[in-house]
Amino acid sequence: MRYTFAIVFLVSTVQRLAGAAEPSGRIDFNRDIRPILSNACLKCHGPDPAERQGGGADGLRLDDEASALADLGGYAAVVRGQAADSEVIRRVTTDDSDLLMPPPASGPRLTQQEIALLKTWIEQGAPFARHWSYVVPVRPAVPEVQHKAWPRNDVDRFLLARLEREGLTPSPGADRAALIRRVTLDVIGLPPTIDQVERFVADDRPEAYEQLVDRLLADPAYGEHWARMWLDLARYADSAGYADDPPRTIWAYRDYVIRSFNENKPFDQFTIEQLAGDLLPDPTDEQLIATAFHRNTLTNNEGGTNDEEFRNVAIVDRVNTTLAVWMGTTMACAQCHTHKYDPLSQVEYFQLFALLNQTEDADRGDEQPLLSLWSDQQEQQKADWQAEIERLEQALSTSALVSETEPANSEQPSAETPKPIEDLTAARERLERLKKQLAEIKPHTTVPIIRELPAERRRQTNVQHRGNFLDLGPEVEPGVPAAFHPLPPNASADRLGLAHWLVDHNNPLTARVVANRYWEELFGVGIVRTSEEFGSQGDLPNHPELLDWLATELIRQKWDLKQFVKLLVTSAAYRQSSRVTPELLERDPDNTLLARGPRFRLPSEVIRDQALAVSGLLSRKLYGPPVKPPQPALGLSAAFGSGIDWKTSEGEDRYRRGLYTTWRRSNPYPSMAAFDAPNREVCTLRRDRTNTPLQALVTLNDPVYIEAAQSLARQMAAAEGTVGDRAAYGFRRCVARVPGDAERSRLVQLFEAAREHFAQVPDRAAQFATDPLGPLADGADPIELAAWTMVGNVLLNLDEMLMKK
Repeated sequence: MRYTFAIVFLVSTVQRLAGAAEPSGRIDFNRDIRPILSNACLKCHGPDPAERQGGGADGLRLDDEASALADLGGYAAVVRGQAADSEVIRRVTTDDSDLLMPPPASGPRLTQQEIALLKTWIEQGAPFARHWSYVVPVRPAVPEVQHKAWPRNDVDRFLLARLEREGLTPSPGADRAALIRRVTLDVIGLPPTIDQVERFVADDRPEAYEQLVDRLLADPAYGEHWARMWLDLARYADSAGYADDPPRTIWAYRDYVIRSFNENKPFDQFTIEQLAGDLLPDPTDEQLIATAFHRNTLTNNEGGTNDEEFRNVAIVDRVNTTLAVWMGTTMACAQCHTHKYDPLSQVEYFQLFALLNQTEDADRGDEQPLLSLWSDQQEQQKADWQAEIERLEQALSTSALVSETEPANSEQPSAETPKPIEDLTAARERLERLKKQLAEIKPHTTVPIIRELPAERRRQTNVQHRGNFLDLGPEVEPGVPAAFHPLPPNASADRLGLAHWLVDHNNPLTARVVANRYWEELFGVGIVRTSEEFGSQGDLPNHPELLDWLATELIRQKWDLKQFVKLLVTSAAYRQSSRVTPELLERDPDNTLLARGPRFRLPSEVIRDQALAVSGLLSRKLYGPPVKPPQPALGLSAAFGSGIDWKTSEGEDRYRRGLYTTWRRSNPYPSMAAFDAPNREVCTLRRDRTNTPLQALVTLNDPVYIEAAQSLARQMAAAEGTVGDRAAYGFRRCVARVPGDAERSRLVQLFEAAREHFAQVPDRAAQFATDPLGPLADGADPIELAAWTMVGNVLLNLDEMLMKK
């Protein structure tokens, strides 16, 4: 099957690219011409003046209409309506290697199809256009469709209109067992239970599915699951990075993200808090914790390092991350030179740098500034101690007042005179002890935060030649790139103004980028496939009108992310069967047209959490310090740092969701790294999905999965019925459906063969059934449990178990 897919994909790709037939219809600059210019021409004829060649003193720009049409001394690169007289056509078709463009040393010649597109575009008048993603989305009209019974919401109408143009029809709906597993994994990152599957399958009410979605959105596991995506973007880790990679306490930020998703915090508020929570009026602890988003940058306190150098590196990372996360824009190129493909200058890069350059943190070893946080119990203890201190101070003050004002010959004080406390010495000792205890109480945790420098300490920002913080050019003022909208009226030129600029309704990119990111999470491939790049080097949207509708819908919904998830998962497109026909595989191998349901491998954390869940081991404990689940001991150390082995957490912490696993940048948790989890040294906008033998070795042999297989074995052994019934029970726990007769028979055969094998090696059976999970219950048969462990191991490694289908 794997080779068949590869052959079909190759053939279909060749068919699409082969030939140089004259293009028909109207040429679209962004769709047809800009990609050619971006890939072949703009390095030397684009925005960067330092690299620009030809065309006189200022050089020729082919991304700029005026420059491309300009008289260059009796000729022009582009002559509207006259391809034969256009220098660009002469240069891309010549056989003279000295004149040929692009030069032979810099890349391949344009294809005949690309040349034909350029000619037709020029003959049609050479219309230019702004890059599509820099234009503010306008809400398009929802298209009419022929098959009016299929759509469940407007998302479906856009997709169906395209399918009908392509001569395709949607797939039938997924069966209910597959659907509940798909949506449960997608919304909360955990599988449904057998009972939940049975209830949903039996519930034929029209509103049953929507009610299921609402229940999942209300589950605290929702915030844990979607936080994983954001923590990749935030480059969250429990270590500081670089060579020694020491531990860092910042998990309160991770918990802030989980809570924000569970509370359904609007995305614009979520944005403002993370980028500028400290600049809000009377910021709460929660808003200050949010600013740790940009304290997730690496810090380097190895002996001999320059704090200012690495503070500067952190600000560079913040510029790059901010534009990438919210605007899908690769800004990093402009740190050293003006961007070669997009209209982003080096000066504008450092204007953004200036917006982020006024914070107190400075690559210090103590991580200052820090926010101290106390648990509820500690807060109560502090309040009690403070109240007692105030009482004692008042009593001592009253006692002193009495001794000063009481008449010398009075036999007893009047009824209005306060009674002095009995033992002043003991009271003073207790007061000092309480004050000391209050001063010495340690916070539950701390979190590094962002705090703005006072006005008198504000830093000057200069352009850095080639990105060197010691080689400074002219001073720049804070600002945003001219290619986009200006800062909102009355917005301050600081981080708060930047945050408002990012979520302003005039921003052409943020809503598109967020909508595309959610689409990618749920459907496997973004509407813009390069979800990390919306600029000239990125892909065009495969459903541009739908993307703009989704972006405007997200803003219309006031950035309500739960409502947006519900919109997507309640669509008919999402609910389709994922079964693929040979015709669909050939026409649309990546399923961008959505003529079938989504099917792709689960993320690493979900694979692990699912194994723990179906085996009955998973802890649903929320929040708190990171944990250390089992991992193989290797006896190695990080470069210049401590050992990478750790002591496994005890109790339920051993079985917590992958989200809470200690994330050390120099040594990411091995079993999750094998399934493409990043090290989070930098912002990760899109995880790759690879398929390697190492992944099978993990799920077959890693202690976590062996332990899960042993626990699943005990669940199956305790079930009622025959061997076949017990095997079917385990199968249903894993993949949410009843096995077919052949599947059930193979599992029974596996159990019986394994039991026969382990009967010959009882010591091995006992070990296989108990290590690492622990001793069996009294009277349990280790041979039978070892055989069921073998069955459990196979079930946890089913293709269907690792896939969303």
